[in-house]
Amino acid sequence: MSLHTEPAQPPGSTASSVSPVPALPVLAIVATVLMWASTFVIMRWASADISPGPLALIRLIAGSLTLTVMVLWVRRGRLSIPRGKALGLTVAFGVSWFALYTLVLNWAGHYLDAGTVAMVVNFAPLMVGIGAVVLFKEAFSRRLFIGMLVSLSGIGFITASGTTGQLAWTGLMIAFAAAVLYAAGMLLQKLVLRDVDPLTATWLGCISGAAALLFFLPQTLNEVSDISTGTIIGAIYMGIGPTALGFWFWGYAMNYFATGRVASATLAVPALVVLMSALTLGELPPLLAIIGGAICLTGVALSQMRPRSRR
Repeated sequence: MSLHTEPAQPPGSTASSVSPVPALPVLAIVATVLMWASTFVIMRWASADISPGPLALIRLIAGSLTLTVMVLWVRRGRLSIPRGKALGLTVAFGVSWFALYTLVLNWAGHYLDAGTVAMVVNFAPLMVGIGAVVLFKEAFSRRLFIGMLVSLSGIGFITASGTTGQLAWTGLMIAFAAAVLYAAGMLLQKLVLRDVDPLTATWLGCISGAAALLFFLPQTLNEVSDISTGTIIGAIYMGIGPTALGFWFWGYAMNYFATGRVASATLAVPALVVLMSALTLGELPPLLAIIGGAICLTGVALSQMRPRSRR
């Protein structure tokens, strides 16, 4: 029995009346976008205090513990673990997205400001569209082609900032690698979700990512005495908030809105990162990078547009 019921219509109302937008799903989207944007700023802020590996490990341990509590609560203490190919794909998804992407993202923060990293990483949805055409034989639409051309021109502007010395070329390459890993993780997730529910996939993926990063445990133990309390709290927050609660809130919103509508909200992340970074860290990307990032995100938005359906 569904807990969601439609309110009784007042006298004189018609079936064509526009129903009000539910408040909680909208708040879930807003909270998730804000948490994901804060990740880039905290990652950049902590780069002077902690190495990429230990930061990623602390984050994923916190995320794994939080997700374990969530799964036990939602499943009422009963766990369902996939087997065979489904489990292998889930582990691969977790290692590529949670472990490698998080590690490389932290590494990029040692070279670039948070805003530039966010703009480059958000090129990933377009890579996912191209990957879906190649791997899943989806149709190569005209909007995807146009979006690809627009985004590539924007990437050209960002790259020009590196060639002119305004940005660290090494940092740009690392950020592009993070975008590739992000896209690879999303494509693997598409395969995983054929057999595994979203919460279980996120939980096992985060645990797999944390296990893959145990290589950095000795380094983490060596650095922890010199790491500030604020950095440790920031790493734990990224595990609990953006990693665990963020995915949960995102899935909740998906139940109320179309996937494309929810996904388009992530295009606000780079703008929020630039604003947060300017207010808290006093950093702004170079002008060429800002122009290129705006063009790139426009291309991503064009590639995700869906034609209006006719009644």
